[in-house]
Formats: sequence, structure tokens, C-alpha cells
Amino acid sequence: MAPPILSLRDIHLTFGGTPLLDGAELSVAEGERLCLVGRNGSGKSTLLKIAAGLIEADSGERFVQPGTTIRYLPQEPDVSGHATVRAYADAGLAPGDDPHRVTYLLERLGLDGAADPATLSGGETRRAALVRALAPDPDILLLDEPTNHLDLPTIEWLEGELAAMRAALVLISHDRRFLASLSRATLWLSLGSTRRLERGFAHFEAWRDEILDQEERQHRELDRKIARETEWLRYGVTARRRRNQGRLRALEALRKERRERRRTTGAVKIAATEGELSGKLVIEAKNLHKAFGDRTIVRDLSTRVQRGDRIGIVGANGAGKTTLLNLLTGALQPDSGTVRLGASLQPVTLDQKREKLGPRTTLVDALTGGQGDQVVVQGKGRHVVGYMKDFLFLPAQARTPIGVLSGGERGRLMLARALARPSNLLVLDEPTNDLDLETLDLLQELLAEYQGTVMLVSHDRDFLDRVVTSVIAAEGNGRWVEYAGGYADMIAQRGAEEADGGALEQPVAKRPKAAAPQRNRQGTAKRKLSFNEKHALETLPKTMAGLHERIAEFQAALADSDLFARDPEAFNDAAAGLEAAQTELAAAEEKWLALEILREELEDSPSS
Repeated sequence: MAPPILSLRDIHLTFGGTPLLDGAELSVAEGERLCLVGRNGSGKSTLLKIAAGLIEADSGERFVQPGTTIRYLPQEPDVSGHATVRAYADAGLAPGDDPHRVTYLLERLGLDGAADPATLSGGETRRAALVRALAPDPDILLLDEPTNHLDLPTIEWLEGELAAMRAALVLISHDRRFLASLSRATLWLSLGSTRRLERGFAHFEAWRDEILDQEERQHRELDRKIARETEWLRYGVTARRRRNQGRLRALEALRKERRERRRTTGAVKIAATEGELSGKLVIEAKNLHKAFGDRTIVRDLSTRVQRGDRIGIVGANGAGKTTLLNLLTGALQPDSGTVRLGASLQPVTLDQKREKLGPRTTLVDALTGGQGDQVVVQGKGRHVVGYMKDFLFLPAQARTPIGVLSGGERGRLMLARALARPSNLLVLDEPTNDLDLETLDLLQELLAEYQGTVMLVSHDRDFLDRVVTSVIAAEGNGRWVEYAGGYADMIAQRGAEEADGGALEQPVAKRPKAAAPQRNRQGTAKRKLSFNEKHALETLPKTMAGLHERIAEFQAALADSDLFARDPEAFNDAAAGLEAAQTELAAAEEKWLALEILREELEDSPSS
């Protein structure tokens, strides 16, 4: 293994009470690609700041090889104190760095170098901070949630840019696909300590789950051993004899181990309060048109949303995703065209900026509306502190002002507020921002079980693929096209021209209209299946059957509870093989489904 150019050893840090970091370690070799994962509040950002040299640990060792250059992208960049965006970006350069790199990145990310940083939006601030971090071409890049507030074309461009850089990367992100694409090793921070997997994020979750299962078995065995020894202590007539004092001390040691054992952080308990059933028709839009000045946001859009649909809206920043969401839900009136809302709708909206509450509002007041200490959830009154615990807030945080919460905590709070209200239409504008992977999993499960209708804006490709049943995408000049399935299905339907990634480097709003085939909800595509598409339809079922057999073999191997202890390498190979086969199966199923839908559409459509 290559020697590290940056390492943290036995890092300890406590912010009062329970230690945040308790022996954490981090090692980065030249050119390495490492992702840092863990729950919100586990200390990921803090560990990255220690690595960047911005804060000092209570104890432990930080080593940086002499001459190594490090650049750090914070989760919430501060662009104040600079007259222009260009001045802010230039401030990150060191002597000898190429200033033309700043010019290139500003142009590539669509930023005006002469603009006042104080006027930047959240997405523009993130882009400016990326320019400052990427321009010097450092030896190590430490990136904390680099995709937050970025649109899909920019995320895909950033993936390519980082993949081509020589710098070692340490990434924190909630974007699964981004992590899987870039990482080659994974560092898991949990309960103050770190574990390392010499594989990328795609293999992490199976590995983590097996470790947690093994630890749970060990905990149960410890509990059983304590029960046996307590029984002996209570009824053994020789318990006080000198020759049994060793056994007594061993029991006390076991009890101490259980007391001091730091259990895995509790899971978020997410449940939506569902209202009465809405009508079958939720939204019907006809010939919508909306413009602001000379700029057309929506042009001649017609669509129908029915009960149970899960609609994703995607496009570049500035394409008008939030405007379209507001038009469809009746929050904004179109210039022309009509929107008809169905009967008995009870919409609940999760605001994108999450700024509807003042920074001095406390957690309790945010959840109760300042009315006592009860929250009505699923028709029943609950004490607000108990409801807070469901979303991993401690009772001591009840009077905490919102302004001091982390981004992830604010995200959980706004989810808690939104889901407590009765609804049959959830309107979610960037719900995934700042949420950890476990909370994202639970939110996905909730949306899958939700009986109402969901409309959401998101730049998270994995989240879209797991949640939505159709995607409405911005195609430029106010034109929007609806595609069946998730984000990957949209790319497949657009064709190889955009699937190769080149077209995606441009903002969606600037793509030529010919890049997307003419399709609508009724599927009026006027072409025939290609030879490759026909061949795939014929061969994919056999491929999927083979993958099911491979998955069963890996699962049988992993069912051996002693495999990890007996042969860690064999366990890792089986876990990696299982993850790879499941990923391959999911991709094959998605491809087959998209082609099958396309075949049916073409058979049903009139000839041109």
C-alpha cells in the first residue's frame, strides 16, 4: 500500500458529554479516491476540518507530508469579505498556480467573476466555492457535500472533472451515484471511531449491514453471559469465598462493558400523516404558458396527474423547476392555459430553502406552532419531545434555536413538520439536501408506502430512480417533456446521444431540441425498435435469470454467520459479488422495463 501523504491517528474530540470522535483515523495516499460516510451528527464534517487543519483535536496525531497542498470545500461556504466572485476564487490560489484555471472554471460553471458575492444564490455560492477549491490543482481535495444545490448537468460535469484530476479525493456526500462513481475506498465513521473498506461506496452497504448484524449477535451473547453470571452471583453459596472473587470481578467487568457500550445511534422513525383519499384525478393542466419578461419558463405544457403518481421534475438550475411545481399545484397562476385541481386535495409542501421559520424559533415552537407541548401525528396527540426523538433530536435540544442547527438537522426538522400535517399530496422541493443516507432510505420507504400523490424536484439521480414513476424534464426554451420511469429511464429514452455523458455537460435548458425524441404521456413516438433494442428484449430475460442464480449463491455464502470471523477476505468477496450482481440485475430490469414500455408504445401508436 502506498505511503500516506495525509494521516490522522487516534483522534479524540469532545464537545461536552459524549465524545464526538473517539479514536478516529484517516489515511490518504497519493491519488486515492476515498468517501467518508456516516450518520448526520456522527462527526464527518468535523473529521474533515481536522484533516484540513482548520480545527484541532483534543488528542491524536495529524501528519501531512511536507510540500503537500490541500484544498477544502466546506458544507456551507462563506464568500463574505471579497469584492467580487473572481477575488474570492483567486484568494484560493498559491504562488505558481495558473490564474487561467480560475477563468476556465468560472466560465464552465456559468459564474460572473465581476458579481458581488453577497448577491449569489445558494447554488451560485456552491459553484464559486468549487472554483476556489478546484483551481489550484492541489494534491488533496477535501470536499464536504460538493453536490448540494447543484443541478444534474453540473453534478455530472463535476464527476468527470474530479475523475480526471490527479488530486487525491476525500468525499462526503448524500448522493449515492456520485460516491459510487468516484470512490475506490470507503471510510465509515460510526460512534466516534472509523472502519475502512478497500472498496468503493457501491460495496459499502452490504459490508456495513453484515458488521452491524455481527455486532448485534455479540451484544446478545454479552447480555446472555451477564444473565448467567448474575444468576450464579445471586444463588451461589460460595460467591463470597476468596477463590470466587475472580469470577465476581469478571462479572463486574462485563457489566461495565455493557454500561459503556455505545450502541448504534437510533434510527429515524418517519411516518406521514395521511389525509382522506383524494379524487382519482389530482391535477389536469392544459396548454400552460408562463413567462417572466422576455424569458419563457413554460410553453404549451399539458399533463395529467392521477392519485398515486410520483412525479419528478428535473432540469438545470434556472430552468424553472420550482415555477413549474407552483403552476401545477395552483400556487402560481399561468399567463395562459388552465390548471384543474382534483377534489379533496390536502397538499403539504416542503420548502426548498427551508427558510419559512426565523432562526430564533425553537425546535418545540417549530413543531407545535407555539401552541403547547403536543403534536398531532396520524390523528393522535403526542408529546413534542417524543416526536423529536423519532427524528433523532435529543430532549435537551427542545429549546434550541433553529439558527444553530446543522444542515442535516434542519432537513430533519422540516421533514418532521411537513409529515405531521395530514396530506394526500406531498410537494417536495429538494427534499434530499443535507440528509444522511439512512434517512434517505427511510424517506424512500415512506414515499413508496404513501397512499397519496407525490410531486418532487430533485437533483439526486439515485433518489429519483428509486422513488418516481415518471419524470418531467426541461428541454429548453420553456419546453418540458414527460418520460415514464426514473432518471435512468429518461436517459435511455433520450437515446445514446445523451447517455454517453457528453450532452449532459451542457445545462439542460441549452440542449438542442432534437436531442430528445418526441414523446408524451400517450407515447406518440414514431419510430421502430432498432436491432440492438430487439436483441436486448430477447436476451435480457435470460441474463436476469442468471443474475438471480448468482445472487442466491452469494446470499447462501453470506448466510454462514462465522464466515466473516473465519475468512474476512472470502466474506468481502462474497459481499462485493452480491452487491455487484444486485446492481447489475437492477440495471438489467430497468433496461428491460424501459424497452418493453417503448415496444408497447410503438405498437399502439399510429404510423407516421
